[in-house]
Amino acid sequence: MPARLLTRAGADVLIVGAGAAGCLFAAELAARDCRVVALEAGPAWSLADLWSSQLWARRLKWRGPPVYVRGENPIAHNLIMGSGLGGAALHHYGTWPRFAPEVFEIASRHGRGTDWPFDYETLRPYYDRVQGFVGLAGDASAEPWRGAGEPYPLPPLRTFRHGELLRAGFEKLGLPIAPLPAAINSVPHASRAACLYDGWCDAGCPIGALANPLTTYYPLARRRGAEFRTGCQVTRILSDAAGHAVGVEFVQADRPQRLHAGHIVLAASVVENARILLNSRTARHPRGLGNGSGLIGRSIMAEVMAFCYGLFEAPVDNHLGVSAGQYLHRGRIIDPALPAVIGGYQWQVAPAVKPNDIFGSAITRPDLYGVALERFIKQATGGLAYMVGFGGGLPDPGNAITLTPRRDRFGMSIAQVEHRFTPEQMQLHQFMNEQGARVMSAAGATEHWSGPAAAGHLIGGTIMGTDPARSVTDGYGALHEVPNVHVAGAGLFPVSGGASLTFTLMAHALRSAEHLRRSPRGVS
Repeated sequence: MPARLLTRAGADVLIVGAGAAGCLFAAELAARDCRVVALEAGPAWSLADLWSSQLWARRLKWRGPPVYVRGENPIAHNLIMGSGLGGAALHHYGTWPRFAPEVFEIASRHGRGTDWPFDYETLRPYYDRVQGFVGLAGDASAEPWRGAGEPYPLPPLRTFRHGELLRAGFEKLGLPIAPLPAAINSVPHASRAACLYDGWCDAGCPIGALANPLTTYYPLARRRGAEFRTGCQVTRILSDAAGHAVGVEFVQADRPQRLHAGHIVLAASVVENARILLNSRTARHPRGLGNGSGLIGRSIMAEVMAFCYGLFEAPVDNHLGVSAGQYLHRGRIIDPALPAVIGGYQWQVAPAVKPNDIFGSAITRPDLYGVALERFIKQATGGLAYMVGFGGGLPDPGNAITLTPRRDRFGMSIAQVEHRFTPEQMQLHQFMNEQGARVMSAAGATEHWSGPAAAGHLIGGTIMGTDPARSVTDGYGALHEVPNVHVAGAGLFPVSGGASLTFTLMAHALRSAEHLRRSPRGVS
């Protein structure tokens, strides 16, 4: 070993990343007298670091090595990713629908795309267990699109005039709508306060009503003995001559170090998981650890976002509520109006609106400036109604995460993400814009408009499956070629669900952690 490296005592399980999946893995595995160490690249956030401020909220976003984004529809990587304890889930909005059962069997049902390596019923009990622990607010009986499962443990969040106006628009068009299922306390739960409905979810929720990892699995993992180290940038996974993973190399306080482990869980972001694997090249793994198929970094996609706005003469109280929205409408993978398009979608109806910054009223009209913009903001602050939609689809083979020749300050290759929407996604986006306009008109808006397509909810890059030639991991996230390395998160998803990701990736993480704990080759 080079003299410059400091080797620490080993761990039974080493987890890279302390976001939603990483904290859950740590809590589950530490419960079995297993020495668990989690390395997180970002700061050691606490609830005391969270302030209801648009400027302070930006501190929670990506602050790691740069990621180059290219392509016709580049992803907003720095906006949707997080850094530090809690990861992106620290500032997530708590929109927690389940994936529809047909998402898991898209090839079997529709003859296109790739089936997941398990069906909805396999994941169903893990959805139930996660929502029971976290506390999910909603009304399952009002959701015709929801798969079978336990009812939500908390009643729905409150609604306000903004939501009720748009709900009436959906109902006039005969479109089903239900209270948005949210990982936000509608009533006090698990020693956490109920929501204040002031719309500061993007800032992380300092009162703990939003179920971010700092309020759920992180404290549980700490109580069970898991160790968390922050400011630790993992650069590669170490392996022996046989190709078996034996630990990681990381940089802390500008000092390269190594930590040995019997098992490694990659629970960083979609991009960072792929980057670490691709950077872990050896003679045994010349294209990156576990990349014999050449698929690491491939089959990525982002869901296409649609934005629909309307102005009303009377105030709509759009400042009240939560950032996720008050209601949810979901469309199927195959919609009768779009028989040739594979891609479910969801509308998050009536999110709380701020005057500016992310999803603020000012950026809804980028064509205005000066006096015209000032006049519009004064009108929109009271009368703007808003919906944001996410449309799914099938990955484009041309979309990929790759390594560039440039290096970051840790000496690691910088990642580049190439992304464009498929023609089907753009067709779905147009359909959603038209549907949103009809809803706004039916709700009584005096005028309405749509925003351009944007990219959100990134998946793929380390997809799971049963065939090692067509996937990177098995159904539990274990690398086909290096089974003592697990991958966690949305990078495993072979196709999009047309819905928010966090609930599904956490249900899958619970299933995987439980399997790892019980496996003869896993941890004791």
